[in-house]
Amino acid sequence: MDIRQALQTFIPSPAQTPGRMNLFQFKNFQVLADYAHNPAGFAVLKAYVDKVQASRKIGIISGTGDRRDEDIRDLGEIAANMFDEIIIRQDKHLRGRTEDNIIQLLTEGIQRKKPDMPVQVILKELEAIDHAVKNAPKDSFIVICSDVVTDALNYIQKLKNDEDTQS
Repeated sequence: MDIRQALQTFIPSPAQTPGRMNLFQFKNFQVLADYAHNPAGFAVLKAYVDKVQASRKIGIISGTGDRRDEDIRDLGEIAANMFDEIIIRQDKHLRGRTEDNIIQLLTEGIQRKKPDMPVQVILKELEAIDHAVKNAPKDSFIVICSDVVTDALNYIQKLKNDEDTQS
């Protein structure tokens, strides 16, 4: 009985499942935060994003330095197939690589699939989130692949609260 009730009342949320498909509904767009950071995680995320109806799909992505070059390029390829525009950020988890190296590999992967894909580099995660939210087209869908989930979720919630108090 307890298990059934728990399953029936469980609602994924930043509090219950931080970094796992956390959806925020803003007035004119949605923001999804997820911890996806490898090709398998990106593939699952893409399956979800492909079903979302949006005027524009914007991804904030990064790479992790302790992956093979090809794995980082694969992230770029999957992202290119998932989004209409991409913001690359890279302020954490370099793990033996340089920011420039990771960004270059992501860009190579993106360009393999969509050479004309709009790509911006905004190194700091919170600055990338701020830029995406403040420039979000109406009915767009922003996906943030975060590595410092708590900071990202807190910042998204702050932006949401700011919007709510301005209304």
